[in-house]
Amino acid sequence: MGERDDPGTIGRRVQRLRVERGLTQRQLAEPVYTPAYVSTLESGRVRPSDDALRHLAERLGVAFDELATGRSARLVTELRLRLTEAQRTFAVGEAEPAAEQYAELLVEAETHGLAAEQAAALLGLGECALETGELVAGRQYFERAEACLAGAPLPARVPALRGRAVAHYLAGELRYAVYLLESALDELNRGGLHDPDALLLLYASVIGPYMDMGAHARAAQAAEFALALAPQSGDPALVARMHRSVARTLVAEGRLAEADASLAKAAELYRGLQIRTELANCHWMRGYVYAQDGQLERAEDELREALGMLSAKRAALYSSQVAVELADVLHRRGKSDEAAALLHGVLDDLSSERGAVHSAAAHRLLGIIAEDARRTEDAEEHYVRALSLLERAGAAGDLADLCRLLGDLLRRTGRVEAALDAYRTGLGHRTAPGTTTLGPAPAQPPL
Repeated sequence: MGERDDPGTIGRRVQRLRVERGLTQRQLAEPVYTPAYVSTLESGRVRPSDDALRHLAERLGVAFDELATGRSARLVTELRLRLTEAQRTFAVGEAEPAAEQYAELLVEAETHGLAAEQAAALLGLGECALETGELVAGRQYFERAEACLAGAPLPARVPALRGRAVAHYLAGELRYAVYLLESALDELNRGGLHDPDALLLLYASVIGPYMDMGAHARAAQAAEFALALAPQSGDPALVARMHRSVARTLVAEGRLAEADASLAKAAELYRGLQIRTELANCHWMRGYVYAQDGQLERAEDELREALGMLSAKRAALYSSQVAVELADVLHRRGKSDEAAALLHGVLDDLSSERGAVHSAAAHRLLGIIAEDARRTEDAEEHYVRALSLLERAGAAGDLADLCRLLGDLLRRTGRVEAALDAYRTGLGHRTAPGTTTLGPAPAQPPL
């Protein structure tokens, strides 16, 4: 039950309903209360007790909550039903129509003071914004959702917090994204708030930033926890997302068959749920797995399928990221001109604030293609731009390799001192396997 309205508002509501029903104050009051009490209540000069409101609600033929707050149970139910419809619209790949639905629902929820429904609409708007690449707007929606749920337990706030972290991650702010996710994990586990869905959502979400930062040991541990929590979750979409995230760590450990099996489970769940975006992401990850295993033709097929699905639903940021992965496979298959055209086409959608890691990957690959074509100046320019993007994002996992490429190019062109500087920079970012400059790992769940 939400907070009650003030006595004046309740009094006016009682009077309006009484008049609409053709009742006198005596008829409304009897047999428990007096006409004078009803008159005092209607004028807003007394705060009615719960018992009084229950009596009046029964006589007026309305629910207690409707009399106390002005919100009918039917209104709340209908609003929740429409929220579910908006979720379904988003799930089948229609982010823009879903955003319109969520925006209308947000206005209604705000009008009636429904905090939980406001938060749900804001979460939906945030997810739609991430889908269309509007990272700043997405982060703001998630922040507003957190504010709506400020008094709720942490597990209820986790989806909004996770959304904010993902927005920072996609913007290239890897370290801050990890800080947000780890802080929430630590608080949940230390506080004994072992909500399986909340923990699973956080562990699945932190894998990507860990991998990009070179923190492979933490990514592997997060994957283990996610797999252990999955049987306890009642959310099949969440379990499917977990399988997709875990596949990254399995690939890193060379467990390609297990990664492919995990992605097949995710794809099966997503098909049942008709979640087109996440299904496209499964094709994306399967393409990545096949590329790592040297199965380039299969990788190209999977990545083209993912790109087609994401482009059709105008998921600009995600489709740009898949295009970079596809370009890498095309280059490795000897289709460098097609790869370069694809990369130039997506760089406009990527920047240091929007997909920094993939923007760097695009410049790195363009540098390699330029170097193969003996266009040394172009190659150096792309490598330097990629280096700047990765340093800003803190993506230590890729920095050392990029510094090696740049150093080799500088050495071959006779600039030995500059090459040494590049190699030193790379060594500075080369951490021991599985380590990172992150602080202590968060507390662990009791599994």
